[in-house]
Amino acid sequence: MDITWYGQSCFRLRFKSATLITDPYHADIGLKLPRQKADIVTVSHEHPDHAYTRGVSGDPRVFTGPGEYERNGIFLFGIPTFHDRRNGRDRGRNTVFLIEGEELSLCHLGDLGHVPAQAQVEQLNAVDVLFIPVGGGPTLNAAEAAEVVSLLQPRYVIPMHYQLPGLKIKLDPLAKFLQAMGIAKVTPQESLRVLPVTEPQETQIVVLEPKQ
Repeated sequence: MDITWYGQSCFRLRFKSATLITDPYHADIGLKLPRQKADIVTVSHEHPDHAYTRGVSGDPRVFTGPGEYERNGIFLFGIPTFHDRRNGRDRGRNTVFLIEGEELSLCHLGDLGHVPAQAQVEQLNAVDVLFIPVGGGPTLNAAEAAEVVSLLQPRYVIPMHYQLPGLKIKLDPLAKFLQAMGIAKVTPQESLRVLPVTEPQETQIVVLEPKQ
């Protein structure tokens, strides 16, 4: 399974049986999303930087909230969370998507704005890949993101939703999260290929270059 990042919280997950796009954004945010074709689109919440489904062709199935879904052998579990630290009173709700297929488990946190409760953590055990917002502002800040990584202990952590050149939304830089994780530097890579494993592995931070 191959992972490509398009900036903000938008990724392409290419399984053998399906292609999935997460949180496609509108160009108004200052980034340009390349035209995409997919079988599945997930939307964590209805803000324009996460819900521009018209930017994805291929007549995809769009999943937008809590529930259990399936398409082309890919299983998705939408877990209700909040976009802020006050139970949604400031920015509303957010859906975390647990995505399972090809013996892999991936978790896209969307615009999660709080450290998950214990019951939510228990739903997200044994995650292979964690897509986590780290730029603060409307989402987790660096320290909170580091705490979430410690709680979930995934194989791979892919930071998202941080400041990029051209992005009109004010967010913290990636360096703050790396510092919170005790990492001096990570060399960005174009994409990530993930294969299933049976043995526990130490958590690895993977920084992807945004493909524009």
